[in-house]
Amino acid sequence: MQAYKTLRLILGDQLNPNHSWFQEEKEGVLYVFMEIKAESEYVKHHIQKIVGIFLGMRSMAEELKSKGFHTHYIAINDPDNQHSFEQNIKNLIAKHHIENFEFQEPDEYRLDELLDDLSKRLTIPYRKYSAEHFFTERDELSRFFEGKKTFLMESFYRQMRKKYNILMDGKGPITGKWNYDHENRKKLPKNHFPPNPIIFQHDVSTIVEQVKKAGLDYIGTCDPQQFIWTKNRTEALEVLDFFIQHLLSHFGTYQDALSNEFWSMYHSRISFALNTKMLSPVEVVQAVESYWQEHQQEVSIAQAEGYIRQIVGWREYMRGIYWAKMPNYASLNFFGHTRKLPDYFWTGDTNMNCVQKAVKQSLQYAYAHHIQRLMVTANFALLAGIDPDQVDLWYLGIYIDAFEWVEITNTRGMSQFADGGIVGTKPYISSAAYIHKMGNHCSTCFYKQKEKTGERSCPFNSLYWHFIEVNKPLLAKNPRMSMMYRTWEKMGEKQKAILEQANIHLENIETL
Repeated sequence: MQAYKTLRLILGDQLNPNHSWFQEEKEGVLYVFMEIKAESEYVKHHIQKIVGIFLGMRSMAEELKSKGFHTHYIAINDPDNQHSFEQNIKNLIAKHHIENFEFQEPDEYRLDELLDDLSKRLTIPYRKYSAEHFFTERDELSRFFEGKKTFLMESFYRQMRKKYNILMDGKGPITGKWNYDHENRKKLPKNHFPPNPIIFQHDVSTIVEQVKKAGLDYIGTCDPQQFIWTKNRTEALEVLDFFIQHLLSHFGTYQDALSNEFWSMYHSRISFALNTKMLSPVEVVQAVESYWQEHQQEVSIAQAEGYIRQIVGWREYMRGIYWAKMPNYASLNFFGHTRKLPDYFWTGDTNMNCVQKAVKQSLQYAYAHHIQRLMVTANFALLAGIDPDQVDLWYLGIYIDAFEWVEITNTRGMSQFADGGIVGTKPYISSAAYIHKMGNHCSTCFYKQKEKTGERSCPFNSLYWHFIEVNKPLLAKNPRMSMMYRTWEKMGEKQKAILEQANIHLENIETL
């Protein structure tokens, strides 16, 4: 049996072939990939998420092997798979006379603690490396906001722009403005047809069979002959290039749009590749900025800045919040919500057309864009008082790009305001008016978007004002909520009927 000096573990979201590990001497190093049941079942994941990660890991293992690296792959159904990082690692150490154990920083708090504890129990030296992915270090946001009560994303975003000279002209932002968000809130015009998204057709029938044979519990569907997501860096770069050349010019304008007909519109759909590190945020931002500089008549600054803000601002900000506030962040429940997540979040069988579209699309593609997540499903969950624990688990499981460091801060923080204002300055809530404004869901819905009361009144309407009323002790002093409370007070005698309607909807929430 061949002996190796060093064992290096590669996790399912560390699929970066450009990591410095792979610029070093190949001999004496064994690179190990593991498909562990516990990692596939700690929440009920979408089958496309399980398949996508397994496919990405297997593809990278094959790529490394073809380049002369020594690899060992432990598949989900391998007879020797102990389904434990620790036991598998100990077995490999003994089998190959390993002298050193090395791993990259995990992005999830749970795995970070697990690998740290595991390493300390080994009888050989260990070392943790940077994953070499993010713009920022784990504690950079905490240091930036040290001594401050609020963690304002815009302040962090501007600092990042300055530090990395992104869309800058000397000390200030190019064109003189930092943020073009107000220009990026339009719905798709009638008879407007976005380009068809770039998708792949991977045969993953073997992986699907293995997942089923292993008895892994999952949600959603997967066509084993036509798996559409990227499996490696080459494909991820192809998707990025397609986005920049064909979608970026309208991305910002229609990034908040909702549609009955189109599931991806002008979104890049590179979040899975980014979050598994097939792509780096640095190269994505550089590619977008470079293209904008060379095509300013085709791509406005609003499009480029809007996209870059999501990467260098929001994504890095959310990761910083995660490492600053975990593990307590995972248990925050500012409103004390306890209601069960309705069953139609697992089926899409609801008369609310916007929720139906978002859920069924999520089950079909393991994907929904940010407004579907924030202002449809999450908005409804917040208005209905759903337990944030259940909301977290749903979002973490159903989306192919969902890893806890980015999911929980967006879900428990931004969308559910369960953190009481660490991420957002107010709850992100709306009535049907916003959903109607941003798309055509309401035009074919069973419910009437203008009605607040009555059997066919849109649940979002009465639940919105019910939320405003029941949370008055917690929100009335929030300056960003003052207009809502003034409007509510002006409704006078109508308040009673609206609250009664909300209670009817809540009592019958499973049949909405």
